[in-house]
Amino acid sequence: MELFKIRGINEKREQDLNKMGIFDTAGLIRLFPRAYLDMRSRTPLINAYHNDMVLTCGRISGEPQVRYYRRGGQVRALCEQEGFYFYVIWYNQPYIAARLKPGEEYLFYGRVRRENGAVSLTNPSFEQCDKAFRLKGIVPQYRLKGNLTQKAVRDAVRLAVDIEKPASIIPKSICAKYGLPDLYAAYREVHNPTDFDKLKKAGNRIAEEEYFALISAFRIIKGGKEQVRINRYDCTAKDMLAFITLRFPFEFTAGQKAAVNEIFADMTGATVMNRLLQGDVGSGKTAVSMCAIYIAVSSGYQAAMLAPTEVLARQNYAAVKRAFPECNIGLMTGSMTAKEKREMKGALRFGIINILVGTHAILQEDVEFKNLSLCVCDEQQRFGVAQRSSLLNKGVTPDVLVMSATPIPRTLSLIFYGDLDITTISDKPASRKAVQTNIVPAEKYNDMLGFISREVKNGNQAYFVCPKIEGDEEGAVISVTELYEDLVSKMPGVRVGLLHGRMKDKEKEEIMRTFREKRTDVLCSTTVIEVGVDVPDATVMVIYNAERFGLSQLHQLRGRVGRSDKKSYCFLMTSAKNPQSLERLKILESNSDGFKISEYDYKMRGAGDFMGDRQSGKFMNDLGDLGYDTDAIFLAKKMSDEAFEKGENLDAIKQVAVKKYSELKDISLN
Repeated sequence: MELFKIRGINEKREQDLNKMGIFDTAGLIRLFPRAYLDMRSRTPLINAYHNDMVLTCGRISGEPQVRYYRRGGQVRALCEQEGFYFYVIWYNQPYIAARLKPGEEYLFYGRVRRENGAVSLTNPSFEQCDKAFRLKGIVPQYRLKGNLTQKAVRDAVRLAVDIEKPASIIPKSICAKYGLPDLYAAYREVHNPTDFDKLKKAGNRIAEEEYFALISAFRIIKGGKEQVRINRYDCTAKDMLAFITLRFPFEFTAGQKAAVNEIFADMTGATVMNRLLQGDVGSGKTAVSMCAIYIAVSSGYQAAMLAPTEVLARQNYAAVKRAFPECNIGLMTGSMTAKEKREMKGALRFGIINILVGTHAILQEDVEFKNLSLCVCDEQQRFGVAQRSSLLNKGVTPDVLVMSATPIPRTLSLIFYGDLDITTISDKPASRKAVQTNIVPAEKYNDMLGFISREVKNGNQAYFVCPKIEGDEEGAVISVTELYEDLVSKMPGVRVGLLHGRMKDKEKEEIMRTFREKRTDVLCSTTVIEVGVDVPDATVMVIYNAERFGLSQLHQLRGRVGRSDKKSYCFLMTSAKNPQSLERLKILESNSDGFKISEYDYKMRGAGDFMGDRQSGKFMNDLGDLGYDTDAIFLAKKMSDEAFEKGENLDAIKQVAVKKYSELKDISLN
């Protein structure tokens, strides 16, 4: 149902919801709460510690002050709580000043900051106490944008749940067999909780339904039939050995040799190769992929190598040119001119181009190959099934090699990569040194900057990474622009660059080029530098709000340094006091094996950490807020298998799977 038909949603509220990607009641009920407030538990601010999340009350003293800066503004109001004074501060939200009435008491929920003797709450959510005190028990808190209020969204979501009445596509016999609660009741509990135990069960029930649909969709899309090989390769084992010996100035590790042997056996076998090559950062997957490309091009066929970003595509292009000086190598990216693309497409279509390296631009319908026989997808976790399929359709039963430097537990890989044979490179080149990793508390920040300044003077470089382009609602996450300005002011003489995902591709490439060429010393960035970027002189990685990342993602970021024989460091900045958060970070501090780290993350945080929310997809990106158990995924897989074996309710399952198919391109495994 359209949003405007819900009582209380006017045109302005509908526009604000649209900005959040919500366009109907079905989307609204999937706006899962980011947190829950126990209205029985309120904290006197005088007793709160720095960085605590608190629910507390305060009376506005005087008029709120609005200040404007070059990069935004600030609303600041002084509050009083039984003789204790504190500030409430909002950044880049000037409209909030009009919603604060002097003399009125408000209920605030936010993160405590204690600095220079002053106490403040930064970007807290709030409601007037005369309204808030009517709330009892457990109250959901949602992620908001624009002028939306918690009350308006709570009311709208509850009405939407009753309008939608979500129904399960899992066959009734299977629901009964596993004792699954009613799906409609689960949604009602999540959005209008009555008990924390019931809330946990409801979250699991919704996750089971979502993963059932997802895994069933994968099953339908993959098909499961082995394709008989049409392309035949002339490459022999002797040819392969000569290629490796002549083209690589280092000896392959045992893991690389085993991977090459498996790929060679696949590509010279009777059926088409579908293989996932997993390997930790720096394990040499790219070199192995060059061997697969050699098998194809030495036999007269074309090969394509797909990368998720232009930075990585250009890096792969340079690597392919080094490995294949006798071949015509093409590069296709979104930033190319229309003329450049037109000429490249013509050369590709007539077989002049032997190997094409590129980004999503390769997937355009008018990109045609003469005889494509191998598709290599680098950083597979950034691509979805639909995108991979669109590349494969450009050839006749081409072989497929997908690579990932993001280790995921074997149990999850069997679910989500069930159609692929899996090869794992578990070792690393002997020349690679372990990256020293340290947890750095806020009070050691200036000492750390001094150390990095000395590293820069010694000719080395550093990355500073933030979780987001903008800070979070409670002000606990620093924005990348704020960090950039802070580094410029605190590190005089150090050349600082700024990089984030909202920049245009050409701008991002230029910033990365200046960093690679050492025209900048420090790169302040979001996680766009997470995969593939290779700068040998970068010896320091600083990650802000490290507790906000999954361990596997932290490990990926750490992999951007230590890519030479220089001693390298990774500093995990955190203000977290939570013992569980610190325990997670200590695992990274003492462990450099990405596969072991992924298992730790899997056990401690569940699979929600592996189903990415970095992309813009609508299918899985909010499930992490449900706090479901990992067992929900395996139960969903088991139920999907049973449904297909028994043939129960397949029409409804396929209908949902087809609907979800268009969104699979936005699903990623972190």
